[in-house]
Amino acid sequence: MMSVPYTVDVRRLDRFSAIDLYAMLKLRVDVFVVEQHCPYPELDGNDKDCLHLRLLMDGELLACARLWRPTPEHHPRIGRVAVSPDHRGKRLGDALMREAISEVEKLYPAEPIEISAQSHLQKFYGSLGFEVISEEYLEDGIPHVDMLRRG
Repeated sequence: MMSVPYTVDVRRLDRFSAIDLYAMLKLRVDVFVVEQHCPYPELDGNDKDCLHLRLLMDGELLACARLWRPTPEHHPRIGRVAVSPDHRGKRLGDALMREAISEVEKLYPAEPIEISAQSHLQKFYGSLGFEVISEEYLEDGIPHVDMLRRG
């Protein structure tokens, strides 16, 4: 597997240009709705309340994730983790998650981090320190488990 140089960009939704917002939303729809054959409300109304972390190379979007702040019901969360199909096999999923974890740890030191992981990715997320904390459940027709990374 080869790795690629990238820059990290973290911003709120209202700080995106129309072109950058379109690229991020298109990547998420291409991965979650089209590739995974999962018709669900990708535009769920939560993006405005999150930070968005992107990996970029020369302005091209390689990968993205959504970072949730803590709420009374949840610890900080990482979600909508997506790597461009054009850039798979370059360890960008690992890089994306490490950057997301680092950003959440800077914002919310010593807080555990939650994810809702597709079940087939448990080993990947486990390698990053996440532990399964729920039974398997279906989310939009895809098996998932809740996982937690303790601070």
